[in-house]
Amino acid sequence: MRIKINGQWAEYDDGLTVSQLLAALELDARRVAVERNTIIVRRKTFEQTALNDNDELEIVTLVGGG
Repeated sequence: MRIKINGQWAEYDDGLTVSQLLAALELDARRVAVERNTIIVRRKTFEQTALNDNDELEIVTLVGGG
């Protein structure tokens, strides 16, 4: 399936969840915000939220420091 992530199209296996995608991208789910097709995905639903062909995601990494 094709998914657009932060403006870039990529190919992934069907049946992927938000949680699995974040793991594949080596992103810590506790430090990101995810928007799927203009709707915020709640962190507690990452494991249950299945991605579909042509979904468009915006993933923002939260960075702290000083």
